[in-house]
Amino acid sequence: MPEICAKCGLPKDICVCDILEKEETQQLKVYTTKKRFNKFVTVVEGIDKDKLNKTVKHLKQDLACGGTAKDGIIVLQGDHKNKVKKLLVEMGYPEEIISVEERR
Repeated sequence: MPEICAKCGLPKDICVCDILEKEETQQLKVYTTKKRFNKFVTVVEGIDKDKLNKTVKHLKQDLACGGTAKDGIIVLQGDHKNKVKKLLVEMGYPEEIISVEERR
């Protein structure tokens, strides 16, 4: 009897775990930019659309700021780029895929 993968439950010779992990690892970009009236906003790009609403709700609560999520992009009011990376890591996103960029 063939060995069974602990993650996906399929036999080891047709296991799909490696393929799924590669598809999930997407780069997340966090940066700030100026919008109307020279106010800063923090932008997070690359969040999976399935996790978008949950992530933006969590970030808005922890940062005590307003914001929105649309088309895979989270826009938060204020300059929070350093705090956002820490919160994303706490939420379970790997630190290696999060890049904090300078202002645009």
